[in-house]
Amino acid sequence: MLTFNKNYFGLAILIFTIEVLIALFVRDNFVRPYLGDVLVVILIYCFVKSFLRMPVFTLAILVLVFSFTIEFLQYLNIVEKLGLQKSAIARTVIGTSFVWIDLVAYMAGIAIILVIEKYLLKKMSGLMYEYGIFRG
Repeated sequence: MLTFNKNYFGLAILIFTIEVLIALFVRDNFVRPYLGDVLVVILIYCFVKSFLRMPVFTLAILVLVFSFTIEFLQYLNIVEKLGLQKSAIARTVIGTSFVWIDLVAYMAGIAIILVIEKYLLKKMSGLMYEYGIFRG
């Protein structure tokens, strides 16, 4: 079950970098609030997939449940209840306000994962095998 997948790890680093750039430099009404939330579930998925060999659907659902849980904790004002309201890191990582549309963004991110894993990666693996690039 434990493994190291450099491809997923590389994707996680790439998406993390994009998320940091969005947080630091983007001040709009779409990319930061919505695309950032779509990407964060993909980031979590790729990071976990870097170290654990798990079925795609199982991990995708676990990431979605985790994301929904964090959003629900925002509804409960968990940052304030833990006394972390002055911590920029806690406010950024956990978040401070519940927004129901974030749940939709998380579901969109999981849908993207499922589509890519099921169709795109299988098709790419088949092409690589067909052209002798992959001998697995």
